[in-house]
Amino acid sequence: MKANNLFMITAAVLMITSSCKKDSASLEQSSVNLADDDAVSEAVFDDVFNSVDNATILLDDAMKNGDTKSLFLSGDSCPAVTVTHPISGIWPKTVTIDYGTGCTGFYDNTRSGKIIIEVTGPRRVAGSKRTVTFDNYYFNGVKVEGTKVLENLGPNENQNFVISVTLSGGKLTLPDGKTIERDARHQREWIAGFNTRNIWDDECLITGSATGKNADGIAYTRTITTALDWKRVCQFIVSGVVEIAREGSEPFTLDYGNGECDNKAVVRRGSESKEIQLHHRFRAWLH
Repeated sequence: MKANNLFMITAAVLMITSSCKKDSASLEQSSVNLADDDAVSEAVFDDVFNSVDNATILLDDAMKNGDTKSLFLSGDSCPAVTVTHPISGIWPKTVTIDYGTGCTGFYDNTRSGKIIIEVTGPRRVAGSKRTVTFDNYYFNGVKVEGTKVLENLGPNENQNFVISVTLSGGKLTLPDGKTIERDARHQREWIAGFNTRNIWDDECLITGSATGKNADGIAYTRTITTALDWKRVCQFIVSGVVEIAREGSEPFTLDYGNGECDNKAVVRRGSESKEIQLHHRFRAWLH
């Protein structure tokens, strides 16, 4: 009798344990929302990187031609881009990208306010830094705050230039008052286009990690487990995998695909997966 009872108890425990494991491994909606918010946040701050890098490429070219009073962003004639020179010497310079009260430009996104860049030296020179801040800057109705520092670390063992990108105090404020928080430390290894005049052949591999809170107030950590492939010609990351972890739930991955220039990614945990659409607007505004 005791043996039978022990068998029944053991079987019950195994069933409960199996059920708990199945539940904990399921891909709940809150994780999908977290992945969606993270992907959009990445797209917003990537757009800032694109604008900053574009402007400083043009600054270097303008300096060679001896005319740095004003610049015009490639692919986006919307903002006024001006350069402020130091009283003495050549560096640092301040580049201001001013979108005014709002205009729709690159990739049909609407931007307003200013992106301000302090540049310590030419973009291609190892050790040069670009420090980015914002003055009432909005991207598709989202207020963008924080400080980004881009530093040229020089060439690596593959002779590819590496750019360190640090975001501190990153904050996105949505029109409904909700906020997204983000701090990140990434490296971008330029595998194509860094030394060419044509910006549209630029491609780099991104590694590193970030921490933050999504629009629902969920704190999380994201770690790039397979380098993200960024191409300036594409709107979104084209490949690579990010692992996202939060307290009280098993980690899951966000897979950007196999290199296609599309707007698709897959959220995956265990055997469960869900495809999401990448976009430059947050999920609450898409319908």
